[in-house]
Amino acid sequence: MKPEVLKMINRAALFADENEDFRIPSEPDADQQVTLRFRTARGDVDSVYYVENGQKTEIPLWKVSSDQQFDYYERRILVDTVPVSYYFHVVKGRDFCYYNRLGVVDMVQDCFNFRITPGFHVPDWAKGAVIYQIFVDRFCNGDPANDVETDEYIYIGQPVTRIANWNQNPSAMDVRCFYGGDLQGVWEKLDYLQNLGVEVLYFNPMFVSPSNHKYDTQDYDHIDPHYGVILEDADGLVCPEDTDNDRAHKYMTRTADEQNLEASDAFFARLIEEAHKRGIRVLVDGVFNHCGSFNKWLDAELLYQHAGGYPQGAYVSEDSPYRYFFQFHNENAWPFNDSYDGWWGHATLPKLNYEESPELYQYILGIAKKWVSAPFGADGWRLDVAADLGRSAGMNHQFWRDFRAAVKEANPEAVMIAEHYGSPYDWLKCDQWDTVMNYDAF
Repeated sequence: MKPEVLKMINRAALFADENEDFRIPSEPDADQQVTLRFRTARGDVDSVYYVENGQKTEIPLWKVSSDQQFDYYERRILVDTVPVSYYFHVVKGRDFCYYNRLGVVDMVQDCFNFRITPGFHVPDWAKGAVIYQIFVDRFCNGDPANDVETDEYIYIGQPVTRIANWNQNPSAMDVRCFYGGDLQGVWEKLDYLQNLGVEVLYFNPMFVSPSNHKYDTQDYDHIDPHYGVILEDADGLVCPEDTDNDRAHKYMTRTADEQNLEASDAFFARLIEEAHKRGIRVLVDGVFNHCGSFNKWLDAELLYQHAGGYPQGAYVSEDSPYRYFFQFHNENAWPFNDSYDGWWGHATLPKLNYEESPELYQYILGIAKKWVSAPFGADGWRLDVAADLGRSAGMNHQFWRDFRAAVKEANPEAVMIAEHYGSPYDWLKCDQWDTVMNYDAF
C-alpha cells in the first residue's frame, strides 16, 4: 500500500486584508453589515472559516466567484458598537493554517487579529497619499530678509552662523548653522511640488525655536519669524561687540515681536490656502513630550528675564506660574535650578510635566485644535516621540485620547501620525493615533 500523500495548501495564494477590496466597507459604522472576502488558489482548499474574538465557533465562508487563478470566499457579518477582532482558518484535508494581519500563521495570537472598530474612520485623502517631508531651513531661501544672522544669538554655548554656501559639508554642531530656508521658499516651489505628484506636505517643526531643527519649541502659538516674516527693524541687526544680553534682546526683538509673530502666522495661513488650491494637504509637526529650554515657561537662558514684561520662568523662580509645567528634583536649588527632567537627559529639551499641571494639559489641547482650525486649517499632526509623553502609560494613553478628541472636534478630516518604534498596538485601537511612521521598516 502506498503511503498517503498529504495535500498541502497553496499558502502563497492566500490573501485578505482590511482594505475595501476584502472588507466592504473597510471602516463600517455601528449597526452596519460588512462583507468579508478571502482569496485562495483556484480549486485548492476544502473550507475557509471566520473565527471571531478568539471564540471556538467557526463560521464557514462561501465560495462566491472564481477566475483563472483564484477562488473568492465571502461572509457577511453585522457589527454593532463593540470592536470586533477576527481571523480566518483555512483547511485542506489534514492540512490547515490560519490567516491574520501577519498573513499565513500556524499559531493564532489575538494581538495580530484583524480588527473592526465601528465608527472609526481614517480620512480618505490620507490613504495612499504621496507625502513629501520638508525640513524648512534646508529647502529653499525665498526671503533673505528673515535669515538668521551670524552671531545673532547664542545657542548651546556658541554663536549661531548663517551659511551662504549650501554645498559645504555640515559642521559637527550643525544645529547652530542656518541656511535660510523659509516658507516663502516653499511657496515659490508649490507648482514644482504639484508637478512631482506630491499630495501632502509634512513640515518639520516651524514654531518659534532657536535651533535649525526646532524640536525644542520656544512658543507653540506662533510660526518662527525666521521661517515667516521679519519686518524691517534696526534692532534686529547684530554687531561683533554685542554682549550676550545684547544678543538676547535682539533675538527677542526679531522672534518675539508681536508684529513679526502675527505676520508670520498670517503668512503660514496663506501658504496652506495656496497648497489647498493645488490639492495639496499640509501636516504640521507637534513636539509635545518636551519643549525647549528657551521656552518662557522655563527660561533657562534668561531670555524673557532680561527682556522684562514676562512672568518669571520655572528655572528662575519657584513662584513661577509655570512651576509645575516641569518636574524638579532638588527643591532647594532655586534660583537657577538644573534639576529638571530633560528628554533622554538633554537639558535643552525639558520634559513637560502633564501629571502635575492641568493648565499645561489644557493649553496643549488648545494648540492641537488651533493649527487645524481656521484661519490655518492644517490637515493633521505628525506627533514627535509620542509614546514618551508623560511618566506613565495611563497618562500617555489618556492624553492622546483627549488630543484626538480635540483635533477631531476642530477638524474631523485631520489625521494623526505618530513617531514610534516597536509595536504600536496599544495606541492603534482607534481612539488615539491613526497610524505611525514606519521607522522599524528601515
